[in-house]
Parts: sequence; structure tokens; C-alpha cells
Amino acid sequence: MMALIVLFAISCKSTTYKAVYPTLSDGKYDSEFPYRNCSEQLEDIASTLVKLDVLVFYKTYSFTLESKVRNDQIRERDTYKDATATDIFSESVGGTAMTISYTGQNIAYLSCAHIVDYPDTVITYYPYPDNQYIQVIGIKARQQNNISMSPPGEDLQILAIDRRTDIAILGKEVTGPIQAETSVFDYPMGNSHELEWGSFVYIMGYPLGHAMITRGIVSDPDRIRKGSFLIDAVFNQGFSGGPVIAVRDGVPNFEIVGMVKSSAAVNKYYLSPNNTEELGNMNMGEAYDGEMKITSEKEIQYGITFSVTTETLRDFYKSQRKDLMDKGYVLDAFFGVKNK
Repeated sequence: MMALIVLFAISCKSTTYKAVYPTLSDGKYDSEFPYRNCSEQLEDIASTLVKLDVLVFYKTYSFTLESKVRNDQIRERDTYKDATATDIFSESVGGTAMTISYTGQNIAYLSCAHIVDYPDTVITYYPYPDNQYIQVIGIKARQQNNISMSPPGEDLQILAIDRRTDIAILGKEVTGPIQAETSVFDYPMGNSHELEWGSFVYIMGYPLGHAMITRGIVSDPDRIRKGSFLIDAVFNQGFSGGPVIAVRDGVPNFEIVGMVKSSAAVNKYYLSPNNTEELGNMNMGEAYDGEMKITSEKEIQYGITFSVTTETLRDFYKSQRKDLMDKGYVLDAFFGVKNK
């Protein structure tokens, strides 16, 4: 009698799941919240993500308008002697990278190009006359790409990059034995073109340097043929390079369906004191009559997040595959590319 009761209970449970979740076996990406706990799998995915910090140093040269230094003169060494001031300027940015390969010889990461892509030369022109005379020129002196908890080895290098699609593969040679605590992303790479209106996804990364996970739903999947798709997840600086994870026919069938790259933003302009050191001595209730300058600031429009498609990721890898293999990096397993 007891065995019959247990069998009946199991049968009812299975029937109930099929009735409440009729789409779990339709072969499509789920559009509903997972029906069971998946913290273990999400923690496993999170362990493959790393915080990427980039620090760039520029040596700057300032010129007066009267010196009339033009762009075609900057290659001449004597031109820099006319600079009225020199300085060292640094810029830093943080993002997320996925650990996609780790062997006894090297380790590789996938991230966004805009995190690590800094020009060798940056020029600011005088607005008059006709933006033809240089005000400040910056020459890149050094760039440091740092990965948190990375195995010891050589400096992290940019192995392949595509600025248009915003994809970068980073890597370095490692020394010493393989570290067991270094996890590699080993869930399947899915197909972004199979996403639909309302497909449920997770986004993971390091916004503002903190390891976090959030969720969202896919909108306007027709954009996918342009190499991107929209998610309503809340994006903040540092999420770039993080994976977009979807579920196909229920937990634990996770697949990576894209990579977060940016959020919608607008430029806002402000009037501010030319000497910001004066701000600490200002009485906020009094009018300011000193010299002013116009500054700009980007303001994130939360809830509109753009992601790179898996089709774009695969195409990029295929175009760089031979060069990467020549460097010792075989990434076929992550990108789902069969050996030829």
C-alpha cells in the first residue's frame, strides 16, 4: 500500500510540471523564471568570470595657439620642444572577462574590445580657426592589462581584437603547475538567433568592481541579424564582457547566448568652475563669479542593454583561428567550432 502511494505521488508531480510548465520540452529557450533552484550552476559559471582592470599612461604635450602646430608636424621630433608644458596623464577602466581556456602553457579570456582598446596617440585641437592647430597631444607610454586571480606568468596580451564588433581575446603564457581554483567556462555556446521576444536570460559580471548577477528578458530579437540584441537588464559600468546566459528546456540546461557590451547613454553638459580645487572652499548658497568651463558626462539609460551575438563571436573566432592557433591558443571547444 505504501509503495502505491509513493508511486502515485511521483506520477502526480511529473504530471503537474508538464501542466504548469508545458514549454519545458519544446527545444526553445525558456521565457519563464526557472522552476527550480539553480544557484549551484550559477555559482559555477560565476567562478569562470574575472575582473579586468586596464590602466593606461599618456605623456602629454601642450602647445599655444600662436605656435600653430598642425597634425602633419607631429612626427617631427623638434616640434615637441615647442611645447609649453608636459605632463603624465593616466586613465583606468574596469570590465569583465570570461576564462575560456586554460592549459599548462597558457590561459585565454574573452572580453569587449572597448575595455582594452586605447589609441597610441590622442590629439585635442583648438576650436578656432577650423580645428587645425593642436592644443594638446598625448602619446601612449604604457598600458597595463590586469586580471584578478590570474595564474602567474607573462604580461596579459591582446591576442585578437575587432573594434567594430567590440570583441577581444586576451591571453598570456603561464608558469608553474595548473591551479585547481582556476575555472574555465564549459557550458555550451548557444545560438542568439533562436532567442525570442521574452526569452529569459541571466547577466553576470563585475559592475563597479563587484561580482554580481542580474536577470532580464530579450526584446527586439530581429536586431540579432545586425550582430546585437536588446535586454532590459540593469547595466552599469564594469558589466561589459560578461556572459548572457539562457536556459533551454529547464535547469540545468544553461547556454551562453551572447556577451554584454554596453548600455544606452546620453551626454549631459554642465558649467563648472575652471579650477575644481575651488569647490571645497565654495559656499553653496552664494553665486560663483569665477572662470567657468563646459564639461560633459555620460548618463546611463538603465534598462536598455546591448549584447554581442554568439554568431558574431563565432565568426570573429573563425577569422582569427589560424593566427590564434599559431600563437598556441586552441579555443574550438568554447566557440563550438569543430576541428577541421
